[in-house]
Parts: sequence; C-alpha cells; structure tokens
Amino acid sequence: MLHAYKFKDENIILDVNSGCVHLVDNVVFDVLTKYGEDYKASVNSGIPREVIEEIDELVSENMLFTEDDQVTKTMLTGRDAVIKALCLHVAHDCNLRCRYCFGDTGFYFGERSLMSLETGKKAIDFLIEKSGARRNLEVDFFGGEPLMNFDVVKAIVEYGDMAAKKRGKLIRWTMTTNALLLDDEKASYLNETMDNIVLSIDGRKEVHDNMRPSSNGKGSYETVLKNIKHMRDVRKGKYYLRGTFTKHNLDFSKDVCHLADMGFPNISMEPVVTSDDVDYRITKDDLPAVLGEYEKLADICLDYAKQGKQFAFFHFNIDPSQGPCVVKRVSGCGAGTEYVAISPEGDIYPCHQFVGTEDFKLGNLSDVDCFATLAMTEISNDCHSGPVDACHSGPDPESIFQNKLYDYFNEAHIYSKPACMDCWAKFYCSGGCHANAYFSNNDILQPDEIACALERKRVELALGIWAVSEIG
Repeated sequence: MLHAYKFKDENIILDVNSGCVHLVDNVVFDVLTKYGEDYKASVNSGIPREVIEEIDELVSENMLFTEDDQVTKTMLTGRDAVIKALCLHVAHDCNLRCRYCFGDTGFYFGERSLMSLETGKKAIDFLIEKSGARRNLEVDFFGGEPLMNFDVVKAIVEYGDMAAKKRGKLIRWTMTTNALLLDDEKASYLNETMDNIVLSIDGRKEVHDNMRPSSNGKGSYETVLKNIKHMRDVRKGKYYLRGTFTKHNLDFSKDVCHLADMGFPNISMEPVVTSDDVDYRITKDDLPAVLGEYEKLADICLDYAKQGKQFAFFHFNIDPSQGPCVVKRVSGCGAGTEYVAISPEGDIYPCHQFVGTEDFKLGNLSDVDCFATLAMTEISNDCHSGPVDACHSGPDPESIFQNKLYDYFNEAHIYSKPACMDCWAKFYCSGGCHANAYFSNNDILQPDEIACALERKRVELALGIWAVSEIG
C-alpha cells in the first residue's frame, strides 16, 4: 500500500507497511500514482526505462510495495498481562470549572474526594507486583487537580521510590496540572522529582478564560500564565504545554503562536473530545477549518525553524522509522492492558477517560489488601494495616486481581478495526484512542471519524516537515 501526496514543492510517497518515506521527482510520482504496482506498464507510455529500474531497486530492497505479513497479530496473542503504568487520580476535585472537562469538572460524576496515602501506597504496591519483569515503570499524577493533594503526592513519591528500589525497578513520575497552585515550593519539588510535567493552558487570554474559569467563576489565565512562566524558567527536565481547542477557537494556530512567542518550546493543542451536543463541540462541518489550521501550523513550524526559534508542535513530532516497538504501533496506548487508572477510592479502570464509567470498572485495590510483598514490608512495617504475618496470610496475589477486560482491550488493534485495515496512517495512530471511539460510537473497535481525519492530516504534515527539513 502506498500513500502519495504533495507537500509544498515536494512529492512524497509513503510505503505504508515498511514506513519508508520517499521524496521523488514528478515523473516517478506520476508513474506511481497512476499505475501503482503495475508501474512497469508505464514504459508503454514513453516513460524512460531508468525510471522503472529506479523503482525496481526500491521494490527489491523492500522499500516500496512491501507486504504486510501481520506478524504482530501473533505477537499480541498470549502477551503477559503485566501493568507498567498507572494514572493515579490523587484528586477528584478541582479549582477550575473547565466547560469541556470529560471528568465533570474534576469529580468524575461521583463525589469530590482526595486520595489517601494508604490508597496511594496500595496503588504503588499493585503496580510493582503486577509489572512482572519490567524494570521501568511510570506513574502520572492526575485529577481533577493533583496539586490539591500535594502532601500525599510527596509521600507517594517517597514511598514509591523506596519500594521500586527494593524490587530493582525504577518509577518515572509525571504530573498533569492546571498550574493554579504552582507556587515556588511546588515548582521546586516538581522540578526535582517529575520526569515530565504537563501544564494546561488554552492559549490567548480570551480563549482560555472562556473555557477554563476558576471555581469562583473568574478567569484563570493571568495566574496560570505567571506560574507556568516560572516553571519554564526553573525547569531542568521535560515539560510541555497542553491546550484544548473547541468550536470557539477554530483559529487555534493563533493560540499556539501566542504560547510559542512567549518562549514555550513544546506545545500540544488537542481537539475537544465530547459526544454531547454542546456549542463548543467539533463537528464534521468544522473539518475544513481545522485541517486548514494544521496547514498554517506546518508553515509556522518551518518558518520558526528558519528563524532559529526553538519550537515544536506535539503532533508534528514524528519518527519516520515509526518509533517504538512494532507491537506498540499496532495496539496503541496500552489502555486496559499495560496501563490502568486508579481513582481516589482505589477503583481500577482501563484509563483515565473511563474513570467513573461503571461498565469499565475492573475492581478495587481493597481486593488486593494482602498484595504486599516482602520487599514492601521491609521498607516499613507500617505500610499496611494489620500485622505483617496477617498481610501475607491471604490468597495468592495472582488469584486476586484478574483484569476482566484484558482480552477486550488486547484484541482492539488495527487488525481488528475495519476502518483501520485500509487506512494508510494506521501504523502512526495505532487505531486511535479507545475511549474516544467508545464515547463516540459505543464501540472501541470503531474509531471516531473526526479524530481519524485530523490524525491523517497531522501525519501528512509531520512527514512533510521532516522531509523538507532533511533536504533543507
């Protein structure tokens, strides 16, 4: 399968199955787009034989018209059900009232609550025990607003680092925050402990304040901007800004530029995700405008690069070799298989967007009260309630927590999604977001059409930017 398109003055041919990206002249482009695999027939129309020989060489080197042997389908079957990452909802409360919040302004359609340290420790125990032979683990502090439970965050990190070290593992910590509470103390702490920080801001003041008011109804832009500027100035590690665009700011390239021009080098601007009939929802009618904005952003990225400005738009960061392992490219984010989310009450869900949806609840950490390992009790005899002997007297941990939806999510890959089978971008999006598919179509095997259209455009532009940069 080939995907052929033009970007600026370049003719780009993507060999879908190998991932090879070719910049070709007009003659080769015309031959491949007109004749496809029957390219040799073009000799009869007067195409020079050396053109055919050039294409023949690429074919012989498995760089063009390659077959998809679907070897990854067997790689997905029978994978160990290990968990390597947690989204830890330390706060189901928030000091913002974002209109588009999928978590119902932070409390996920339940009660406003904060995670206790005891539950946080159980979550870390759960991750370490269920991680199998994996050494590198990940925990993302999420909410609501996680800084509303800052003391517990610090205690969980301290406990987790010790617990992981005892088992020969390493936890990489991240946090997603709206930055309202990000004072000097918290910024300093996050700078020292977090491997990555995601800071939420939607761009221009009028755009941000319209969708992200504080709990008192007032705009949050000024405070957020002040705090993320401070974080930028002191940050030693990775961070990026994450915004959301809606029907109210279809000119979101201006919001990206607004942030980039203030010296923020890594920016993501995501489309609002909702199936509700609300005035800010992105619809099919908005696609031409949104796709046009992505094209503007591509021009901006190229222009900034020429000026020597440090700026990267998240969706244009692409590895033409297709990046991670082949299984990852086929099965996506790992929600419900390698990744789960845990609520303040210890409920376990496939990912953060499914939290509060009862049909997707996998269990509760209370089911694994006797989950503690010897390594945990060696750290502190106070880790768990009750005597140490009692803690180890329960049933075999392997028989306690069974992910009832593991097969459901493990089998949701590009080879089981009809819409993905013939899509040229399938190895870049890996079938898209399960939650987005479910809440749009009530089926994780049916990707959202709008999300697919946006992804295809972003991949085209990302590959185009890379190609132009390589030859420039």
